[in-house]
Amino acid sequence: MARSRGWEIVERAKTGERLVFDGGYGTALFAAGLSNGGCPELWNDTHADIVRGIHHGYFKAGSDFVETNTFGGTRLKLNEYKIGDRTRELNDKGARLARSVCPPGGFVAGSIGPTSCLPVDYGVGDNVATDDEYFATFKEQAEALAEGGVDIFAVETMMFPQEAIGAIKACKAAAGLPVMATMFFQYEEIHDRDRTMWGESPAEVARTLLDAGADIVGMNCGRGPDRAIVIIREMRAVTDAPLIAYPNAGLPITKGDTTTYELGPEAMAKDYPALLDAGCNIVGACCGSGPEHIRLIAEVARSRRSPP
Repeated sequence: MARSRGWEIVERAKTGERLVFDGGYGTALFAAGLSNGGCPELWNDTHADIVRGIHHGYFKAGSDFVETNTFGGTRLKLNEYKIGDRTRELNDKGARLARSVCPPGGFVAGSIGPTSCLPVDYGVGDNVATDDEYFATFKEQAEALAEGGVDIFAVETMMFPQEAIGAIKACKAAAGLPVMATMFFQYEEIHDRDRTMWGESPAEVARTLLDAGADIVGMNCGRGPDRAIVIIREMRAVTDAPLIAYPNAGLPITKGDTTTYELGPEAMAKDYPALLDAGCNIVGACCGSGPEHIRLIAEVARSRRSPP
């Protein structure tokens, strides 16, 4: 079997090239009319042109690779909308939509987010999952994404190590594709530190994800690029592996039914030279960001293709 093109992302990052991921999807989908409580993955079927347009916008803005609209695409998560039986279909369609607008030299990452089920040793009641259940639901999603043509898996916004480990191992079992894995960190102001919901430090997270088999590790979502710099610096201190960061555009600001984010494109991009200096190989953005954020972030990354 031919080796996946996605390994080129890992190899280029290892040689010091600065690569660019994409920006927010929920932000764009809500702007396009997705209702609060609606299922984003269902739009891969019902609003394919809009989803395809979001992917195209990020490629046009300078993304080297974009992710699929499958963040909540596990059966456990889709069961909340009573459409778990459409898991393979919606993931396959999500992969094909991104692939359909992928330019020569571009790549597609299969987005795999949390299930909303807590690990059994943390949660109580019905909303829990065992390690075996995590593995099974993530493997099903990963297989469908691979069938749809993704180049790499993006295990992202994970809160708990058990869930992240289950997702990474499932991806490795599903296909011979590289795996990026990122976790969500909360900034603990009283301690001036960043920790996961489980209390792990950035250094501990880097080791945990790499030990599970991830090829690229890092952070996404969270407070913003100011904390991403600190998190990446702490990860870089314990590993030479490729690191990725795609933080939120600052904190959300809610007024009535409208949510905006603190950082516009220029304000956000100002932190990216320091993020690259901290040892980050791949940069992008998360909630509150759009193509203009990525365009300016890509300018920073391309002006510093090799580390200082």
